[in-house]
Amino acid sequence: MKTKLEVGVIGLGKFGLGIGSTLTELGHRVIGVDADPDRVRAAQEQFSQVYEANAADMAALTQLQFQYLDVVAVSVGSSMETSILVVLNLQELGLRNIIAKAVSGPHARVLQRLDVKRIIQPELDVAVHTAYRLHNPGMLDFLPIGGGVLIQELVVDAWEKKNLLELNLRDASGVLVAAVRGQEDTEYRFVPDPKKPFAKGDKLLVIGTQESVISLKP
Repeated sequence: MKTKLEVGVIGLGKFGLGIGSTLTELGHRVIGVDADPDRVRAAQEQFSQVYEANAADMAALTQLQFQYLDVVAVSVGSSMETSILVVLNLQELGLRNIIAKAVSGPHARVLQRLDVKRIIQPELDVAVHTAYRLHNPGMLDFLPIGGGVLIQELVVDAWEKKNLLELNLRDASGVLVAAVRGQEDTEYRFVPDPKKPFAKGDKLLVIGTQESVISLKP
């Protein structure tokens, strides 16, 4: 991946504005497009460039040179039809790295058929995230990475004074502890020492299947 990306954001509602403004803060060049002049004005100070245009119009995308961007995020509100048309236009321009917001399950399935690289359903994603945290109160966060595998951050309690050799998590649970962060550490230590005992409150970054990770009680 390039150090600095050139990103297009089509649809400047809360979702699109959030993606674009964050990427701009991270140093990437972001071009925003929306047909609503109020949304365009709201994004002007947060994006590298913003245009008032109809992204469902192939000529508009071509004129804005979207075919040369590294990635494009499509977030066009509640219109499934417009979203699909925009995605098709981008693909016709040769873009394959597309992120799209889906407004429903059927919309997500259509986007999958179109081979969209990443499909996001914000309300569903938040609901799933919340359910996992209710199911496992000790969990700080999780990041699904596909194939039933997730990365999760856990806080040590019952595993206090135990080490990775004793726990044997890889064989016992099929889980890998990728990094450890002690309470006095400012960042994670990757490839942790298997003989060093854990202290209560240590944070562990673990990788494994959804079932195996959720069942852990550190």
